[in-house]
Amino acid sequence: MTEQMKRPVTGIDAVTEGIAAEKSALAWTHTARFLTTASRLNELPQTELPEIAFVGRSNAGKSTAINTLTQQKRLAFASKTPGRTQHINLFEVGPRIEANALLADLPGYGYAAVARGAKLRWQRVMADYLEVRRSLAGVVLMVDSRLGFTDLDRQLLDFIAPRIGNGAVRLLVLLTKSDKLNRSEAHAALAAAQHTLAELTTEQADVNVALFSALKKSGVGDAATLLHGWVCPPAPATLSSGTPEEHVHP
Repeated sequence: MTEQMKRPVTGIDAVTEGIAAEKSALAWTHTARFLTTASRLNELPQTELPEIAFVGRSNAGKSTAINTLTQQKRLAFASKTPGRTQHINLFEVGPRIEANALLADLPGYGYAAVARGAKLRWQRVMADYLEVRRSLAGVVLMVDSRLGFTDLDRQLLDFIAPRIGNGAVRLLVLLTKSDKLNRSEAHAALAAAQHTLAELTTEQADVNVALFSALKKSGVGDAATLLHGWVCPPAPATLSSGTPEEHVHP
């Protein structure tokens, strides 16, 4: 019996596989459905499923990004008054009979009009969640591409740095509202973000950054593919296509 020769992977193969991976990832994110909401950490269900948390400053476009990634108009509630959403909302993703991941929508931070007491309480809840939530597998941080990392964004990065650095939690930074930038501004925003995130990178860390526009739908497929890969890693031989997220190297 002769051994079947393996056909070398061509550029066309890579493109085809990349398109298929993106289609599969978008179908996966589209399965997202509401599970529960909690105002305190101890109200969240204990689970063995990997959890991906979406965080970001109020007005950074977090709820809009979640709805765009899941191709659902009102999965994540986008309040007309930033800072009003003060619960952790969990969504199941994957087969309806047996979900394979959870998405966690955390309250936006940094809105000045929120009462100081409520603001401090929610900062503590978010800090506890990011520090001790055992099922947390990844963080998606929304940063307005026009503003770059604010002081609060940097504080959050500093807080999760230990879990990012040891590889326990992966990180994807989405530079939102990139449709507001021209080509040179977008390039500069991406380069500045990579420079900031380089401080977090280690041999174990999985840190990524990408331009994202809910309006133009740019970066949506790449982001979905990355998140899907966190939960359902592709076979080693699978190649991706297009212009995916920039992986930040140490």
